[in-house]
Amino acid sequence: DHLPLALREALPRVSAELDELARVRSEHPGRDGSARLLVDLADGQTVESVLLPRDGVCVSTQVGCAVGCLFCMTGRDGLLRQLGSAEIIAQVVLARRRRSVRRVVFMGMGEALANYKAAIGAIRRLTEPAPSGLGISARGITMSTVGLVPGIDRLTAEGIPVTLALSLHAPDDELRDELVPINTRWKVDEALDAAYRYHEATGRRVSIEYALIRDINDQAWRADLLGQKLRQRGRGWVHVN
Repeated sequence: DHLPLALREALPRVSAELDELARVRSEHPGRDGSARLLVDLADGQTVESVLLPRDGVCVSTQVGCAVGCLFCMTGRDGLLRQLGSAEIIAQVVLARRRRSVRRVVFMGMGEALANYKAAIGAIRRLTEPAPSGLGISARGITMSTVGLVPGIDRLTAEGIPVTLALSLHAPDDELRDELVPINTRWKVDEALDAAYRYHEATGRRVSIEYALIRDINDQAWRADLLGQKLRQRGRGWVHVN
């Protein structure tokens, strides 16, 4: 009743077709309460999202990935294209149709900080109160990166209190150069310094992601070296996952 009379009379004669940005092709439940979603995008490309136990969803930001980490399947075919903010948000909406979502992790396919504008745009819309956004707390959002130092510093300047997760996987440059090729550009200490700057600016504890690979990066001396490097920068600012 609040619309102008002329518009109300015209609406029944208007038809429009709205293409869905994304839809779930298949869902594969895990034993721990998680579920892997294969998501079809409007142009025929696919990405994966993961429903996480305890109200979380892990979203993708790119189709493929250009980083080329040695142990990651996503980067085998390189980067096919960037996702838009709406396509990132659509993955959260699809997850919310299945369960409550209070945590969003940018740790799916792609390097989120290499698609910076879309990722930040998605975060801003996710954290806006309803109805313009989804009303998710910024403290429930985790931004993961393999160590794009300029991207970490840009995120620091945003002043959004999300959690930063640094996918490190090795504390020494010799091994990390092989496992995570971006390390040939920004070394371990540079990435850790950027992560510490993020903590100093936001007060948020940083997460160091470390995938243990038998006989590759699981030596005791590497654990000791990682501990030394983290303690050199202070205490209470980081935890290792």
